[in-house]
Amino acid sequence: MTPLPLDALHRRLGARMVSFAGYAMPIQYEGIIAEHLWTRTAAGLFDVSHMGQILLPLADIATLETLVPGDIAGLKSGALRYSLLLNENGGILDDMMITRRDDDLYLVVNGAVKAADMAVMRAAGLSVDYREDWALLALQGPQAVAALEALVPGVSELRFMRSAGFSWSGHALWVSRSGYTGEDGYEISVPVMAAEALAEALLADERVRPIGLGARDSLRLEAGLPLYGHDLDPGTTPIEAGLAFAISKRRKLEGGFPAADRLLAQLQDGPQRKRVGLAVEGKLPAREGAAVFVGDLRVGTVTSGGFSPSLEAPIAMAYVESAHAADDTALEIEVRGKRLSATVVPMPFKQKNYVREGGVA
Repeated sequence: MTPLPLDALHRRLGARMVSFAGYAMPIQYEGIIAEHLWTRTAAGLFDVSHMGQILLPLADIATLETLVPGDIAGLKSGALRYSLLLNENGGILDDMMITRRDDDLYLVVNGAVKAADMAVMRAAGLSVDYREDWALLALQGPQAVAALEALVPGVSELRFMRSAGFSWSGHALWVSRSGYTGEDGYEISVPVMAAEALAEALLADERVRPIGLGARDSLRLEAGLPLYGHDLDPGTTPIEAGLAFAISKRRKLEGGFPAADRLLAQLQDGPQRKRVGLAVEGKLPAREGAAVFVGDLRVGTVTSGGFSPSLEAPIAMAYVESAHAADDTALEIEVRGKRLSATVVPMPFKQKNYVREGGVA
């Protein structure tokens, strides 16, 4: 396992470490439920330095658009866009955040597949600059703004899906108002040499506590956000995954992205299966791989599931046949040889609290 830049800090804080995407990462400190609820009410600090941070020259925008379905050319400086790296069949190789800056594009990709992503990009002719000298922190929760503003004045002026450069203690930071929890907050790119000092400065604020991978997963599940390698994979299209919004209006008209004809046909006709949210009766959680049934007919598979600390009930995501994907559809999930009653419900399971122009949304 490769250590992250904050490895020593995690261990001093008493983290239980696990292997994730080839890295030694903290799964919890004081406990998953406590950390989850703290993030929902205060501010949680996550080390997400396993993610890949990549720079591309602005001249590569047209080439990048041959790999992703988003309108990257139309981004204004400082704006972020969620997008998808697609294979020739329209399957999802990765999901990522793409930011246009004044002089380049800044991409954040998933840690487990970042090497494969860069190979695809380089094969397409992109000039990939992989920045291993940057760490990545996420500060999430309703008190994240006040906590970071106290250290980095001006960050409170950012709105959701906007970013800018700042300075802290003589070090350049790149800060975006975004995240993976459904809460307001930031992702902070910081030089490796300054990462531990910045993390300690944030944790010195009584509103901020360290949060591990376990709570990160339960938070994103409540927010209805898919996890690559579980809810997204190369055999799944954006339409099946409920991510049609990632195909920008201009790209729908112009095409030019992988399997455009197939994906546009799915948009018009509907896919054969869909990602749905499931409310599960009782207390037993349904985990990834559990079969979903209507009577004796298997109609789908759970891809993410667990106990929701906020709702105090088990929830899950699954892919089910479109005929059984409508809200309020009654289904059953097989767990440990038993059938659990479940109902298709809208996602997110818990309302998101992002801050957009004009207030919270």
